[in-house]
Amino acid sequence: MHPQIHTLLSKYPELENCADSIEQAYRLLHRTFAHGGKLLVAGNGGSAADCEHIVGELMKGFMSKRRLPEQMRRRLGELFPEDGPAMGERLQGALPAISLVSQTALQTAFANDVDADLVFAQQVYGYAKPEDSLLVLSTSGNSVNVVRAVQVAKAIGISTVGMTGRHGGALHRLCDVTIRVPYTSTPDVQERHLPIYHTLCIMLEEAFFQ
Repeated sequence: MHPQIHTLLSKYPELENCADSIEQAYRLLHRTFAHGGKLLVAGNGGSAADCEHIVGELMKGFMSKRRLPEQMRRRLGELFPEDGPAMGERLQGALPAISLVSQTALQTAFANDVDADLVFAQQVYGYAKPEDSLLVLSTSGNSVNVVRAVQVAKAIGISTVGMTGRHGGALHRLCDVTIRVPYTSTPDVQERHLPIYHTLCIMLEEAFFQ
């Protein structure tokens, strides 16, 4: 078991039964980034806020500074002698991730003109490449717009990870990996999702930047 998962379980022992699925999700996401892919993230309500949070941890330094590679810093300095060196020092390494909840104009237009249940599915269809992955959060596992996004992801052939409550709902049957926290109340589920995705982000940062 990864040391960061041990740390997680020492603080949240009730997540013991999630350890294997967290490890599987980590391996899947590691493979995505190692192959040059990106992560798409979707959810509703509090889970939508979690999507933004996850992207924030992946796209910049979380627990470490993530210094740019020397080649990139040198190139910035060569192209832009006045600005490049400072940019090279301040920019940070990123694990590419997109929160599908952020596309307000597209979402409202598609919901109004076509079908609100397909707002995430449309984005998956437009953004996803074979090397990418989709991470979805739903406390019930049955959020229709999230389920539709996973269905499109499966049709494209990209990997999928679900984070749900105890029963997993439709996502448990659809996703390649489903992390089901042992609660059914929405606040209880969401309160456990946060330390899980923090742990995944720390594990990925350690793998690619330390």
